[in-house]
Amino acid sequence: MKVLVVGKGGREHALCWRLNQSPVVRSLYCAGGNPGINQLAKPVDILPSDIAGLVAFARSNAVDLTVVGPEDPLAAGIADEFDRHGLRIFGPSQAATRLEASKAFAKSVMRKAGLPTAGFEIFDDAGAARRYIESCKRPLVVKADGLALGKGVTVCDDTDTALAAIADAMEHQRFGAAGDRIVIEERLAGEELSFFALCDGANAIPLGCVQDHKAIYDGDRGPNTGGMGAYSPVPHYDQTFETRVMEEVVRPTLSAMAARGMPFKGVLFAGLMVDGDRINVLEFNVRFGDPECQALMMRFESDLAEALLAVAEGRAREADIKLSARSAAAVVLASGGYPGDYNKGLPITGLDQIDGAEPSDVKVQWAMNKIRVKVFHAGTAMRDGQLVTDGGRVLAVTAMANSLDRAVATAYQAADLIHFEGKQMRRDIGRRALERKVSSR
Repeated sequence: MKVLVVGKGGREHALCWRLNQSPVVRSLYCAGGNPGINQLAKPVDILPSDIAGLVAFARSNAVDLTVVGPEDPLAAGIADEFDRHGLRIFGPSQAATRLEASKAFAKSVMRKAGLPTAGFEIFDDAGAARRYIESCKRPLVVKADGLALGKGVTVCDDTDTALAAIADAMEHQRFGAAGDRIVIEERLAGEELSFFALCDGANAIPLGCVQDHKAIYDGDRGPNTGGMGAYSPVPHYDQTFETRVMEEVVRPTLSAMAARGMPFKGVLFAGLMVDGDRINVLEFNVRFGDPECQALMMRFESDLAEALLAVAEGRAREADIKLSARSAAAVVLASGGYPGDYNKGLPITGLDQIDGAEPSDVKVQWAMNKIRVKVFHAGTAMRDGQLVTDGGRVLAVTAMANSLDRAVATAYQAADLIHFEGKQMRRDIGRRALERKVSSR
């Protein structure tokens, strides 16, 4: 197979890393790319937003499968255009992408499908939204309706925070047109999880459960980011839980989308809030998460190319999905100032101790303990032969070990070997699961 990956972040690096290991992939290309991806895939100098250019490349190079990483090309209709030209693509149609591109649309699908979700109201007018907020006597969440790079959700502890979120989205245009409409919903209590399923429009198979860490600071404090770390599997959420999510969330969603004439094909990413036995759907995404994908791809033991091709061809039931029973943890290293303004072009050092060809003490130690470590590039670039920062989230340091505590400890050990000015990271990835493990002893 010839495979084209679209995108340039840590998620796409993880996908390329796993696809590169497939025995059926003889040519791997990436449109977007970064210094990490470019070591695995042939770089294609076409922007992910240039759909016509990507179609032309796929046709002229006889690409067998295109895998779309980010949401923007999906929302722009890349899957529809590839389908029109008879090209296989892994990703939903423009219409089905509305499950992520419009939170208001997603909530309407949830309501119609009878999915458990928070009560909500939708507003196009800031004044009406403010009056609603001031009339409420309960905790709320304010969400920009459109795509906002994972930063359009504000969990509000008080009325002032909610009013500020409305002003940011609708008046200050912090998220551009994505904030012209907002969804205000009740704030749910519980534990937040990310659940993934591969869907071919009619059938779905589970891909795994991950826990993400969205806030910038330890203890889930500060503004939301695209994700500061993740781990998988999530202890306590077992096969019984997976079966419930498939029956109560995934399959009803597929049926509801099919009934609307927009069958969902690709990976369905359900953000869940779990409180005891109750499962609520917070939101949907229509692509692999970032950094959830990095943790999942570390555990993925099947042939990713064969699995994604089966889904793209409507054969999801035939897809072979096997995840390692071992634990994977990803720690994101971010630029100083992120998720606000940050500098670019800052030199990155220390990666040679982890990814370099020469043996090092830590690599020997990891090998002896059967620990796997991989650094996935997200916001990096090469300048005059030097690796430098080029984004808010720079690297995702990912480790897999026989236990979660060992995987987390190793990810932090490796993260501490990497240096760039202003580097910031959370120090509590996996905290919930590790605390639960201690309390159960």
